[in-house]
Amino acid sequence: MKVCIGGTFDTLHKGHELLINKAFQTAGKQGSIFIGITTGEIPKTKGNIKSFEERKKTIEQYLLKKGYIDRATIKPIKDKYGPSIRGEFDAIVISPETKCTAEEINNKRRQNGKKPLKIVQIPFVLANDGAPISSSRIRKKEIDENGRILKID
Repeated sequence: MKVCIGGTFDTLHKGHELLINKAFQTAGKQGSIFIGITTGEIPKTKGNIKSFEERKKTIEQYLLKKGYIDRATIKPIKDKYGPSIRGEFDAIVISPETKCTAEEINNKRRQNGKKPLKIVQIPFVLANDGAPISSSRIRKKEIDENGRILKID
């Protein structure tokens, strides 16, 4: 099975790891994963994002550690769809915040005469305070990559 995932992947955290692990689980032992890392216009609200190369290297290190590297393709994507609309994929793994985008992808695939992707949704990974772990919260030094609280207001 061919599975795709995508995102900014700034400061790899437990939520990203769950997304990546679920993608490989969904693909099965013989499957392959496409990982799209955003390089297009990133909203200023996201803050100061690491370079594409830094983010790619961090993902590659994680894939090596997990033994996944040989089944992964990592490429830059310039928008929220990447190659998912026209590409030969079977499934997409998403978080709750990207469900609408996955549904848009499937609508566009249908319009283009392609079969829709199986949508596999992971839950949010929560920090110790019960709110989702996110790179923006890590950049603000509210939490670390594991969801531990760093500052108390």
